[in-house]
Amino acid sequence: MRVSLHKAELHYGAGLLLHTASSGAVPHLAEIYLRLDDGESVGIGEARANIAYLNGLAEGDVVAGAVAALKVVDWARDPAELLRTMEDWAASFAAPVRMLIDVALHDLAARRAGLSVAAWCGAPAPDIVRATNQTLFWSPLQEFLAQAQNYVDRGFRDLKVRVAVGDFDADLRRIAALRGRFGDRVTIAADANGRWAATEALDKLQALAHFDLAYVEQPVPPGDWTALNRLADRSPVPVMLDESVATPGDIARICAYGGRVLAHLKLVKLGGVAPTMAAARRLSAAGVPFMIGQMNEGAAATAAALHVACATEPAFSELYGADGLLDDPISGVAYGEGRVRIDRLSGLGVAFDAAAAQCIGEFGHG
Repeated sequence: MRVSLHKAELHYGAGLLLHTASSGAVPHLAEIYLRLDDGESVGIGEARANIAYLNGLAEGDVVAGAVAALKVVDWARDPAELLRTMEDWAASFAAPVRMLIDVALHDLAARRAGLSVAAWCGAPAPDIVRATNQTLFWSPLQEFLAQAQNYVDRGFRDLKVRVAVGDFDADLRRIAALRGRFGDRVTIAADANGRWAATEALDKLQALAHFDLAYVEQPVPPGDWTALNRLADRSPVPVMLDESVATPGDIARICAYGGRVLAHLKLVKLGGVAPTMAAARRLSAAGVPFMIGQMNEGAAATAAALHVACATEPAFSELYGADGLLDDPISGVAYGEGRVRIDRLSGLGVAFDAAAAQCIGEFGHG
């Protein structure tokens, strides 16, 4: 097995700037890629490294962690066997590193079997396509509305507004402007990225209830389960957790709410396809609506989340991460008519142009 690690900085076009309450302005995505080549099939994994605002890990530490992990994996073992035992041998790796390896192994194992990753994971239908939301980041009002109009014109009807960057009254004006322009043609949600204090969250949720929101995501800081207990009982808007969802213990807590709190599952938080599938199945069994989503990420990471969504059929999908990237070394993911799709039905269904990324090193020959 030839094993190589690569990296690239990705940028969005059309003047799009990522800006949330937790991240601030983000000028580019720092992506790392794992390429597994057994001589007949190639598997690709991807994870984003510059998300310290989510996991506290510096970009350099994520890259160093990936290098260290790739040196100790027994690449002579069968990819499917590595996946079956990954909870044991990868337990000490950081979640983005686990995701990187897990996704590459899923891609390779599914390609060897002649299946899509979704089918390999038990998807009920063969097509790799899913409706997705689009996120409206913080921006001046006219730019905000122009971006929303662009999404609606392209068929996207599910919009999520990033709030809590500045003044709450400004957030209310932005959401009111959306509802005023599009009426009930769009579904609107909001994401506070954990920036509201427990003492103010309920009042803000009550103010937002006027706009018929689908949910408000992470209204209070992650880990404040006492505040969540109050909101689960009293919020007039469905509450969804994101930053609070990173471990099986978090999934168990959410299941205990009996559907009064929703969950946003991301591969980069949970550590890849397999643990996200497990979390989704557990939530489904408990009757808890959930979203399969992602960070802003490149096309291989987006493809992995899309395959999981096709296999788990969540109530919500957030799969916009690769939309509008100018310099992605991964191809095969397409957006249009409010949906994201992949037409190739082998593995992730994407291709990696290694020449468009920087090789960090090679780690396996066998």
